[in-house]
Amino acid sequence: MLRSFWLVLLGGVLAPTILVSTGWWVTDHLEGDDRFCIACHLEPTVPLHRAKFEDFRGRKPVSLAAAHAAAARKEGQHPFHCIDCHGGTGVLGRARVKLLSARDAFWYATGHFEEPEEMRWPLRDADCRQCHERFEKEHEGETSSWRDPDFHALAVQNTKLSVSCVECHLSHERGGLRGRFFLHPAAVREQCARCHSEFDELADSREGS
Repeated sequence: MLRSFWLVLLGGVLAPTILVSTGWWVTDHLEGDDRFCIACHLEPTVPLHRAKFEDFRGRKPVSLAAAHAAAARKEGQHPFHCIDCHGGTGVLGRARVKLLSARDAFWYATGHFEEPEEMRWPLRDADCRQCHERFEKEHEGETSSWRDPDFHALAVQNTKLSVSCVECHLSHERGGLRGRFFLHPAAVREQCARCHSEFDELADSREGS
C-alpha cells in the first residue's frame, strides 16, 4: 500500500516535470525558426502576420523591427529572429510567453482562434534592454547601426522616463522616419504631451491649419 502511494506520488511529480521540460525544449527549438511563428493559417494560403513577416525579412527596412534584422545582417551578427523580442525575459517572462502560446495553439487547433488586433501582453522595457541596457553619449562616435540617440543621453530620458519603450518606438508599423530610428512623430508627440502640454497645443494647431 505504502509502495503504491509513493509510486503514484512519484509519477504525479515526475511525469508533469518531464512533460513540461520536453515541451519547453521543443518549443524553444521551433521558435528559433521565424517560419514557425507564421505557420498558422487563418485562411487557406494566408499565413498569420504575413505582412509583418515580409517587412521583417525584406532587404530594405521599412519599420523598426525590420531595421533590427537588417542591422544584424549588415554587421555579420547572429540572425535576428521574431523570438528575440517576443520571447520574454527571465524564467517568468519565458513561462508567460509559453503559456500564452499554448493557449493560442489550443484555440487554433479547435478552430476558434482569431488574429488579435493588438498584443495581449505588450513588450516590456526589459525585453528591449536585453540589447539596449542603457542609452548614453559614450556611443556617439560609433558608426554602428545600433548607435543610441542623443535624446536618451539625459538621465531623465534614460532610465527614469515614465514612458515605456514601445509607446514611442512602434515596432512593426510602416511610415516612421528612417533617419530617426523609424520613430513616428505623431506617436512621439502624443507621449510627450502626457507631461508637456505644449505638444497638445502643437497638434491642435496643425490640425486646424
